[in-house]
Amino acid sequence: MTITNVKIYTMEGEDKIISRGWLSFENGKITALGEGDYTGGGEIIDGKGAGLYPGFIDGHSHIGVIEDSLTFEGSDVNEMTDPVTPFLRGIDCINPMDRCFEDAYKAGVTCVAAGPGSANPIGGQFAAVKTYGRRIDDMIVKAPVSMKFAMGENPKRVYHGKGRTPETRMATAAVIREALIKAKKYSEKESPDFDFKCDALVPVLKGELTAHIHAHRADDIFTAIRISREFGLKYAVVHCTEGHLIADVLAAEGVRAFVGPNLSDRSKPELKNSTFENAGILDAAGVLIGITVDHPVTPLDYLPICAGLARKQGLKPYSSLAAITINPAKILEIDDRVGSLVPGKDADFSLISGDPLEVSSIIEKVWINGREVK
Repeated sequence: MTITNVKIYTMEGEDKIISRGWLSFENGKITALGEGDYTGGGEIIDGKGAGLYPGFIDGHSHIGVIEDSLTFEGSDVNEMTDPVTPFLRGIDCINPMDRCFEDAYKAGVTCVAAGPGSANPIGGQFAAVKTYGRRIDDMIVKAPVSMKFAMGENPKRVYHGKGRTPETRMATAAVIREALIKAKKYSEKESPDFDFKCDALVPVLKGELTAHIHAHRADDIFTAIRISREFGLKYAVVHCTEGHLIADVLAAEGVRAFVGPNLSDRSKPELKNSTFENAGILDAAGVLIGITVDHPVTPLDYLPICAGLARKQGLKPYSSLAAITINPAKILEIDDRVGSLVPGKDADFSLISGDPLEVSSIIEKVWINGREVK
């Protein structure tokens, strides 16, 4: 099948936009694309001059984990009985029947990372999944894709009054260090007795699994960097709310970050410096950023709108698109499959009339794995 007469935003570089071209796909993969008129055969779809964009990606969400229109019955986001739960797997709690998946793909969001919340200093494993399907096992792009860690207020709030650690930021950091030290010693033994927690953390210590570290405040971001340095972790900062206050330092450290959510109220003290300007300031400093709406804090179908609001507050136009396509794919290390339009990658894309980051745009069609889902 070939889509013709489209402006193709390949997201392989600002100079790689094809002003008028075509894209072919087969068996769930992009097979070819080019400029001008298509002269080959097969089934043709006339794009009528619309834009063809890679499927949008959010690298941090709880879609299908905190289900729509439900409270405790549909919330599987935080196991608040133990502050160290690295063995928990997001794929065991993501419900693809949650109606928000349909809302997401109809808005052009075709891939997300989803998993546990930030109640625990070590929360568990995220999975990168497509947004269309009935069985999560058939939707996986990469699982696990990251290990969730958390700094700041949330672990303090959850364990305060329970009479157990952590109740302070010091204790949160100490809990993480203890778990990583135990896992390191476990990995150095030839035939250790099986330890579920340690076994789950070994890939993080080996650099095979990225640590995604929830941190809003600048001091918490620096604690995340400090611990990552101590143990040689590959990491990304999630939320990075006060990143705009320390952007030059984060760039020098080579930090990668998922920024947001910003389309919400400043609901707790560590969000007092939340601003849509954050993404633009970090990007200008040289920090690789992806934009997140942290579904369900902001519904996932508002992801392109949030990228548009970041653009309004200073994020460059191309960077605004990159922040919801190729950048999150790179941070999640799934850019061999998604995030841009090149032969060999998954056939995930949307045909959009108008500016996709504006509310007036129209999502004409959406394909996931080469299947038209809208």
